[in-house]
Amino acid sequence: MAIKSPVRLSRNEKGVSATASIRYDDASVRKIPFGDLRLADFTWSVPWRRFRSVHGQAHYSGRYASATTAGPVVYESRLELARLLLADMDPAVHGIYAQPCHLTARVGERVRRHVPDFLLVMGSGAVRVVNVKPANRLADPKITEALAWPGELVERHGWEYEIWSGADRVLLENVRFLAAYRRPGVVPETDVERAWESVRDGDQLADAERRLAAGRPDHEARPPLLALVWSGRLTTDLSRPLSGDWVLRRSV
Repeated sequence: MAIKSPVRLSRNEKGVSATASIRYDDASVRKIPFGDLRLADFTWSVPWRRFRSVHGQAHYSGRYASATTAGPVVYESRLELARLLLADMDPAVHGIYAQPCHLTARVGERVRRHVPDFLLVMGSGAVRVVNVKPANRLADPKITEALAWPGELVERHGWEYEIWSGADRVLLENVRFLAAYRRPGVVPETDVERAWESVRDGDQLADAERRLAAGRPDHEARPPLLALVWSGRLTTDLSRPLSGDWVLRRSV
């Protein structure tokens, strides 16, 4: 989703140009002119805001163990966690940075500051900056303006910009369920490869389970098949509730 603002970024007006400040794991901070910003600048970076959890806090935050990064990624709301799960399951996403930098730019007569929610590195080489905001807040002109100028800055730089407000409920429930199979070793690799060799393009999940079980209870054969769905080697229509009617497609 794109939001356009009538307020345009100013170039070097009153000595203020757009910059990105990045925090690193050695506690240093580097300020980079946004026009010079490169993906390599995020190597060894850490989230801009220091993660904190306080009893009784209003927001829902935490650390998600990402399969894509093989490490924790922070989030500050359930909606951010939902977008993070989708990114983690997407084979096209090869890197995820939470709160990647602190942006500063002059917008009209004001100096504005912003911390994006995520930066996604795509296998194609594209870079996507993502802001997560509930749909009911996008009608607020102040929110619209606050999200528009970072998008203009990012797109001017040749990167992609996304404002994400949610997805189909059944899809998200399926992805949350499948995320249980994201970690290597949860299902033995030998079982996953045996399932891959057994499943046929166009199989229904129940048929694939029955063939793979080979006399065992069918449900014992389900985990390796779901691990293949999580990894993207098998695909199916995730907008439908999980059932034996799921049609499995071999993607590689």
